[in-house]
Amino acid sequence: MMPTFPLIIRIKKNADGSTATSCTRTDGSTTWQRQQGGKAQFFVRHDLTHFAVESVLKHRRGFYGLVAEGWDFTDFGAPWPRGKIPADADPSELIVGFFDAQNATGERWSAADFDAHARRYLAEHGQEVPGQPVMTDEQLHRIRLELRELLRRWDEMPPGQTLVLTFDLA
Repeated sequence: MMPTFPLIIRIKKNADGSTATSCTRTDGSTTWQRQQGGKAQFFVRHDLTHFAVESVLKHRRGFYGLVAEGWDFTDFGAPWPRGKIPADADPSELIVGFFDAQNATGERWSAADFDAHARRYLAEHGQEVPGQPVMTDEQLHRIRLELRELLRRWDEMPPGQTLVLTFDLA
């Protein structure tokens, strides 16, 4: 099933440091989750990184594309009610995971670094290794600019407000 767009993403910043994220699909159905403490801080950055990666790379079947298809937040982890992420999904989760690792270590990877890590990971897990690079230097630059702007907006937003994003690859 191909996703239908747009997907409306709302991330609320609560005064206690928690966040509440909801996604509304074109059919009006929603999925949502609330995060508290360190998880809230991690997941808001992780989810905004997904938005930047999938928007710039035009990933129709990344995290937000699967949500647009009908996946709920609870489908992305144990006990995996829908099964693991489909083999034909875009490599968004892999790329975002590399951004998370880069953020945790303070390193700044190049597009070649991302590509080498992705190829090694895919080969080690018996998955198909793409012929083209995972992303180019220009795409990586655009992702970083988009992410920087999203994080700036989030950081400057007062508690009680909601960041509203439209994920639309149509």
